[in-house]
Amino acid sequence: SFSSDEVIRKRLLIDGDGAGDDRRINLLVKSFIKWCNSGSQEEGYSQYQRMLSTLSQCEFSMGKTLLVYDMNLREMENYEKIYKDIENSIAAAHEKISECKKQILQAKRIRKNRQEYDALAKVIQHHPDRHETLKQLEALGKELQNLSHIKENVEDKLELRRKQFHVLLSTIHELQQTLENDEKLSEAEESQETQMEAEAK
Repeated sequence: SFSSDEVIRKRLLIDGDGAGDDRRINLLVKSFIKWCNSGSQEEGYSQYQRMLSTLSQCEFSMGKTLLVYDMNLREMENYEKIYKDIENSIAAAHEKISECKKQILQAKRIRKNRQEYDALAKVIQHHPDRHETLKQLEALGKELQNLSHIKENVEDKLELRRKQFHVLLSTIHELQQTLENDEKLSEAEESQETQMEAEAK
């Protein structure tokens, strides 16, 4: 982004001796002086029509500038809203990632507990009470199955959050690219308008 001094310097380089509104105002002043010094009524009427035409051009340019200014204000408000939404989305994504990390730690603890249950099951198998041992093994099998489902759900959620975060980063990158393209397009349009006004005069 340019500083205010750089913008003014660039504007002066583009306008030269005054190809924009300043030139129109200078022409209006010259036409007014000629109108005041006109010798005949026909010449005065011609200068009068030129002044009206120059005034119309100035009014049109001023109205166009105001419209562009209002549009830029609305665009800035819209971009600010988009930035806030993106910041909120990023914050929500960080919270989800933090939650997923907690779930992963929980899954690791569950896995450690499952390994301990397996070791305990091996010890129980050496006991003479077969019926009770079978009951305990059945209960442990169900617990292991439940823990396995929990682990799968946690891994699925983590993968989903990774994909969502990747989409979010891609959206931010596309938005930044769009903003850069808009700035380039705006500069090109200003340059083209300045050139067309210069050619028209």
